[in-house]
Amino acid sequence: MMQGLETVKKSADPTVAVAFGGGGARGLAHIHVIEALDELGIRPVAIAGSSIGAIMGAGMAAGLSGAEIREHTIATVGRRKEIVNRLWSLRPSSFTQVTKGFRVGQFNIERILPAFLPESVPKDFGDLKLALKVMTTDYYGQAERVCQSGDLHQALAASAALPAVFMPVRIDGRVMIDGGLYNPVPFDHLTGLADIVIGVDVVGGPDGDGETMPSWIDSLFGASQLMMQSIIAMKMKAHPPDILVRPEVNRFRVMDFLKAQDVLAATAPVKDELKAALDAAFEAKSRA
Repeated sequence: MMQGLETVKKSADPTVAVAFGGGGARGLAHIHVIEALDELGIRPVAIAGSSIGAIMGAGMAAGLSGAEIREHTIATVGRRKEIVNRLWSLRPSSFTQVTKGFRVGQFNIERILPAFLPESVPKDFGDLKLALKVMTTDYYGQAERVCQSGDLHQALAASAALPAVFMPVRIDGRVMIDGGLYNPVPFDHLTGLADIVIGVDVVGGPDGDGETMPSWIDSLFGASQLMMQSIIAMKMKAHPPDILVRPEVNRFRVMDFLKAQDVLAATAPVKDELKAALDAAFEAKSRA
């Protein structure tokens, strides 16, 4: 049993699994969750992730600490110059796309994503240190597909292939798009795999004064947020996780990666929130 929030987990303690949800740049808040688990000495027995959650989950499953993921994130997607440099290394197509301006669904995430992943994230699921499930959406099959073996980078690209920004990804001949659209926080895929299942919802919702008309892009992304929150609400009624945390992410947009420092600062309270919830959950499991 955990004796206080900062005590390292003992081997006899209940097992933990964590589901990292999708939400674009809002998903940088997952770093706090990984850091909290690190500080408590908790090593998940299983991880599931959608979109940015799959990417963050892959970093943790590869053995990276929360602090290492934080450092890499700020040094890469948190800096405009570094983003341009990495895209330039993929020239000509990706850099030309950026310099000529934004067009819906044009970017090839299969080429772009590996340029931003930490080197320690392997190319194959089999080389991960922790079990990982990556959610993708089969566009024509109208169903989710869970990737947990084979090409990890391809699965991560498919899981993060947000239609308004990136081109779909083919896996085994099937057309795959963002896993978060079908399963925003995939805690249901961890049921029965651990004593305590954690879900991390970074979908957020439309933010504003309630009167201002949103731009077309804000309306597009806001509508997808509403849809995903509806899915989460139904899943919570059916079979909720033991712990669900929701960092305060509403004021950030899906592509606000250059605001990485701001996202991390605004969502910092979720670390202590998760620690307190875990302390209560471990205590309850111990009594049971």
